Amino acid sequence: MRKVERFMKEKSLEVGDYVRVIRKEDGRESVYEGIIMSPYELSSGETLTIKLDNGYNIGILVDAISKVEIIEKARPRGEVSFAEIFPKKPELPNVAILGTGGTIASRIDYKTGAVHAAFTAEELATAVPEIFEIANITPKLLFNIMSEDMKPEYWREIAHEVAKLLNDGEDGVVVTHGTDTLAYTASALSFMLRDLGKPVILVGSQRSSDRPSSDAAMNLICSVRMATSDFGEVAVVMHGETGDTYCLAHRGTKVRKMHTSRRDAFRSINDIPIAKIWPRGKIEFLRSDYKKRTDSEVHVDDRMEERVALVKVFPGIQPEVIDFFVDRGYRGLVLEGTGLGHTPNELIPVIERAREEGVTICMTSQCLYGRVNLNVYSTGRRLLKAGVIPCEDMLPETAYVKLMWVLGHTNDPEEVRGMMLTSYAGEITPYTRFDTYLR
Repeated sequence: MRKVERFMKEKSLEVGDYVRVIRKEDGRESVYEGIIMSPYELSSGETLTIKLDNGYNIGILVDAISKVEIIEKARPRGEVSFAEIFPKKPELPNVAILGTGGTIASRIDYKTGAVHAAFTAEELATAVPEIFEIANITPKLLFNIMSEDMKPEYWREIAHEVAKLLNDGEDGVVVTHGTDTLAYTASALSFMLRDLGKPVILVGSQRSSDRPSSDAAMNLICSVRMATSDFGEVAVVMHGETGDTYCLAHRGTKVRKMHTSRRDAFRSINDIPIAKIWPRGKIEFLRSDYKKRTDSEVHVDDRMEERVALVKVFPGIQPEVIDFFVDRGYRGLVLEGTGLGHTPNELIPVIERAREEGVTICMTSQCLYGRVNLNVYSTGRRLLKAGVIPCEDMLPETAYVKLMWVLGHTNDPEEVRGMMLTSYAGEITPYTRFDTYLR
């Protein structure tokens, strides 16, 4: 038993108790009040962790605690009747919220003070009652996974559920999702949902709901507003700046998470956002070339070849990296090349071998901004001659998802090339914009 666990047992403390702790160190006393949290499993076990009233956690060395007083014992959280509290209003549009997990799906357990990633869609909606003034909400928990555990099979499941909801009369769908792989899912839905005429909005949060700076509530409110707008595409809605002023809607195939923790981490790359959304209701569309709402029936085209890999080119990369995927039966590779889309010259023979064995090789740039151009330098021209497909200004992750989708439809080299160079969901801009570079 660790020291903190012995201390809690001796003092009759339980996780979830609201306590006053007095710490005495170097002759000075400090007083803290908060909820006792579960001991951190990777700690040395010598600190008592409490959640302060401001939402932040603090660890106090057990040996420095001179007194602890239980103000209120832990008590279970009362249950909420979702259906009774939020009756549907006939004058409002209908929006479905699909829960898939991630930080936006985290909640505070008021018994323990801990944050869990087991937030059902009902709980998420109940935690942000403002959305029920915007639309009639139909919540559903599709699955509850962390962002890094997303898989192509889940993309298919999301796509089919979204199509069913829209075809059954929902006016829009919001998909809550972890931020780390959100852009991949947005791209997948952009290609899979054919004849889409209603908003499909993906939303996440950078900071969980126990933190005072959480962006979860505002992101969800703006997402529901976007889901009721005159819009008919897949988009990602997240904070537009570090404050709580507005959110931005980004096209699902042109968006990337550009910061690990900032609330405005998401950016449209090589493009401008579709709209600004204010939580109080205003939506300002920033461009006119978006698809508007229609009543068309949505079809799901989920044919995906999963034997596709995304490979980053780096100094010293060995040809065997490419051989590895070819020898294991992969049907396509998307390379994140350097600069305009280059690889070391010594990779070109193995790329030629891959092409001879029917493996599609596509080129993107790890620069992200700008456009692949294999005609400028001799290395690029050799790659073109070897059959590499330059992916214009597509993001690497978008090209990866698109190649899976394309190879799910054809193995004919010319058809694959034609489809990869055709813009199906705004993934390729017709010309390089000079007003989109992130400064």
